[in-house]
Amino acid sequence: MAELQGRDVSVSGMTEAEAREFHSIFLTSFIIFTGIAIFAHILVWFWRPWIPGPGGYKTGLDMIHHALTALA
Repeated sequence: MAELQGRDVSVSGMTEAEAREFHSIFLTSFIIFTGIAIFAHILVWFWRPWIPGPGGYKTGLDMIHHALTALA
C-alpha cells in the first residue's frame, strides 16, 4: 500500500475501512436492485408470459382474473 497524505491507501485511493464501507453499501444496493428486478419480472410474467400456453395470452389473463376474484 502507498502512503498518501499520512494514510495507508490502496490502488483505488481508499483506506481499508473506506473500501469495506463502500463494499457493504454496494452489496446492499445490488441485493435491493436484484430483488426489485426479480419482482418486476414476476409481475410481467403474470401479465404476459414470454412463452404463452396453447390458449395464447388470454389464458394468462384469465388466470390472473380468477386469482384476483378469489382474493376479493
